[in-house]
Amino acid sequence: MNFSKFFLDLFFPKFCLFCQKEGYFLCPDCRATFPVFATHIKKKINFLDDLYFALDYQEPRISFLVKKFKYFPFLKELGQDLSFFLFEHFQTLEKKPDFSDFLVVPIPLEKEREKWRGFNQSEILALEISKFFGLKMGNNLLERKKKTLPQAELNREEREKNIKGAFSLKGKLEKTKILLVDDVFTSGATLKEAAKVLKENGAKKVIGIVLAREF
Repeated sequence: MNFSKFFLDLFFPKFCLFCQKEGYFLCPDCRATFPVFATHIKKKINFLDDLYFALDYQEPRISFLVKKFKYFPFLKELGQDLSFFLFEHFQTLEKKPDFSDFLVVPIPLEKEREKWRGFNQSEILALEISKFFGLKMGNNLLERKKKTLPQAELNREEREKNIKGAFSLKGKLEKTKILLVDDVFTSGATLKEAAKVLKENGAKKVIGIVLAREF
């Protein structure tokens, strides 16, 4: 028996955050009301060769869900519900991307922050993406070597300074293709800095995948 899951279900039973339906944090009926992007326009952003995203972060319900997922440890399983938005996005694209030889890499959290939250939200999304595409995970490839302030508290210029030099590589890359996964793309500072480290260490291609993007 998984005792941690047992106690979570006992003290924090699952109810949809919108309609209160039992058994879900985001039920299928409510999930179906969210506008998921059905198109993709290829765009290179600094060291990122492309960026895929399913939702508009400025939609209030979406930012609400992402914040709940990130900052409420007992809502860890919400990540599985949120990953369905990404699945829907990829399934509805007219031109399906070929990620058959890619490695899935999540943006790492600081150890103290991950310990406090109990999980890394980017790693949960990355795991679901790896299962969806049938790809291997490289969840120990990147390391957070520098303590940083929470990016959400900073403006665009401060975010770039804050995250600069925050990542290092723990493994080896030889022309590897990477799917770099995070929860949200706002200024893009975090993904761009991580992609820079991967490219400088031999990555052939780095494509970002995020749940939502701020426009």
